[in-house]
Amino acid sequence: MNVIWFKRDLRVWDNEAFSKACESGPVIPLYIFEPELWSQNDLSYRHYQFLIECLDDLKYDIEKLGQELIIRSGNALEIFQDINQQFDISELWSHQETWNYWTFKRDSSVRKWTDLNNIEWNEPSQNGVIRALKDRDGWSKNWHTKMKVDNFLPPEKLNKLNIKTEEIPKPKDISLNRIDFVNIQKGGRREGLKLLDSFLLKRGKNYSREMSSPLTATNSCSRLSAHLSFGSLSIKEVFQATEAKKKELKELPKELKGNWIKSLNSFLGRLRWHCHFIQKLEDEPEIEFKNMHTSYDALRINDFKDIFFEKWKTGKTGYPMVDASMRSLIATGWLNFRMRAMLMSFASYHLWLPWQITSRYLATLFTDYEPGIHYSQSQMQSGTTGINSVRIYNPIKQGLDQDPDAVFIRKWLPELKKVSKENIHMPWKDAENMNGYPHPIVDESEARTSAASKIYKLRKDKIHKLEANKVYIKHGSRKPRSKKTKSKNKLKKSDVQMSLF
Repeated sequence: MNVIWFKRDLRVWDNEAFSKACESGPVIPLYIFEPELWSQNDLSYRHYQFLIECLDDLKYDIEKLGQELIIRSGNALEIFQDINQQFDISELWSHQETWNYWTFKRDSSVRKWTDLNNIEWNEPSQNGVIRALKDRDGWSKNWHTKMKVDNFLPPEKLNKLNIKTEEIPKPKDISLNRIDFVNIQKGGRREGLKLLDSFLLKRGKNYSREMSSPLTATNSCSRLSAHLSFGSLSIKEVFQATEAKKKELKELPKELKGNWIKSLNSFLGRLRWHCHFIQKLEDEPEIEFKNMHTSYDALRINDFKDIFFEKWKTGKTGYPMVDASMRSLIATGWLNFRMRAMLMSFASYHLWLPWQITSRYLATLFTDYEPGIHYSQSQMQSGTTGINSVRIYNPIKQGLDQDPDAVFIRKWLPELKKVSKENIHMPWKDAENMNGYPHPIVDESEARTSAASKIYKLRKDKIHKLEANKVYIKHGSRKPRSKKTKSKNKLKKSDVQMSLF
């Protein structure tokens, strides 16, 4: 008997682990709901809701094949032991999972159990992330090769098995507080396919121009991130569908192409970045809570201010673009990348809060929470990688650039409705019309200058540069280096920029 363990690959299409498990005989399609995982402080009700909708579609697709999705709740090891006693597991199949540290430790325990019981655990990669990677050179080329492999097809039929299934625990059973959302994204493969189709047919035309502003990004971004995080769609099928659209467009006259080619190239690049950042967590699981560069370990340790954290997390910092972004995120579970980066940057630099705390809070808000991307980006926007450019977002400038008429700000900060257009990005200049909206909790210029001074002071140290080179060699994405470059092991400015891709 083979067992296919669905994790964050909730689909039967282009699911290599599922397809190969079915090739060698009867298979138990299994999803394990792990209450201990859901007790971790990076998960929330919005993730639960999206998961349930993904599982509904997966159940439907497996039932069409003649079997039902087997749901078990509890400790994975104990569940595998129970199934093994009943069915004598020959092979366990699942995709490689690069997720939070809890799942990393759980998989280590399962690996020990399968080895002890002579059960072959097959873990193909479902994306471009490589396990036990020895060298980053050539990573991008390998990623493109992986993306061009034909999609895996599900079997035509599954044999019906006599095995019990269970109900998924209700939110209250695992202490998840139900939350009412304004417009939370729906889960499930069918929703994901609708989004992919609408993006490639219409919405994505101006993606490269409109992704930065929260006014236009909601529609022009693909909105596929949550579906890639939960695996209702595979990144490979999204890549191939996008390449097919590009090929189709190239046959059209120039005047009909518009901004499409540029937008799709930009989107394809971000699909690669998706796996590039997850690769960092695969190579070093501890970056979920440890600085990539140890020179920053002493920063922010004794500077935590509860009032700053509370104001930031509730959208009451006194800076309209920051607060509107936070309130929008709380209500919808999604925010475009530039505004995410601004939220993290403002917390880490202006408020000097440790990213380990603020990133956990943001993780609970992002429906598309993907630890590999989330913690890598949290550290990048906090200046603790040692290899990336220091970017400190000025929230006033971001408001003027990305929401010049304050449409987004007024939507999420209704208390500012009487503030004039001239003062909306700095409402304290029109204090009598602020209607209870707070004054800034820090001076923007002073806070930014102070933070930059502390970061750059560390970067001038020779020891910092030596370790930064090691971080780059381990985590930087780059073209293959010559033997001469490898021998020097010198981190150049251009390398710092390339590590962003």
